[in-house]
Amino acid sequence: MSAALNPAERGCGATLQEQAYQSLRTAIMCGRFVPGHALTIRGIAEMLGTSLMPAREALRRLVAERALELLPNRRVSVPKMTPARLEELAAARLALEPLAAVRALPAIDTECLTQLQRIDAEIDAALAAGEVERYLLKNQAFHLTLYRAGHSQVLIPLIESLWLQFGPFMRMMLGRIGASYVLDRHVEALDAITRRDALALRLAIEGDIRDGMGSIGQEELLRLYRAGS
Repeated sequence: MSAALNPAERGCGATLQEQAYQSLRTAIMCGRFVPGHALTIRGIAEMLGTSLMPAREALRRLVAERALELLPNRRVSVPKMTPARLEELAAARLALEPLAAVRALPAIDTECLTQLQRIDAEIDAALAAGEVERYLLKNQAFHLTLYRAGHSQVLIPLIESLWLQFGPFMRMMLGRIGASYVLDRHVEALDAITRRDALALRLAIEGDIRDGMGSIGQEELLRLYRAGS
């Protein structure tokens, strides 16, 4: 899969190494690299428009975060999905994300709610246009904007780690079966936020995660994935 990345921008405050890391991290999270795709330091440096050092450091950090794996031959690749891994990722998301949403609820003000509504409209537009990558980016933005309102220093890094591991697989599946099967529970979440209903918000986030992974079943997802591998 082609994975051209935008060159790291200079002069925006962050170090070049941090910019390279964030660019590569975003690319993995939105699935620009398919499961099993091998990454090289030189290739990443060329895509990012940097020297080898920032690319090497970005790969090292993402291996440590389990977004990438270091193979016995010392090559770095995007991890492949297995039934056990998919089930564990789903269980972890269901445990952490509703909790993060409920904890964030008291801190969501009018400005944050308006931002969430705007992002949800952008999600609808991406789905209507069949733009898979844009949908994934906006869907992640919706969830993370919601969760980050709670300023959790523990839950957010854990959730982002799960999305890094899940993104490549979901992007591959949506690319094959289309985004039309996606069921959007964000309207329910927004309604729960407006009413300050913690239970309804928890159920909406749980439903959104289950629908995103289970509309055609985990076994069917993996069958389609293996058929195209």
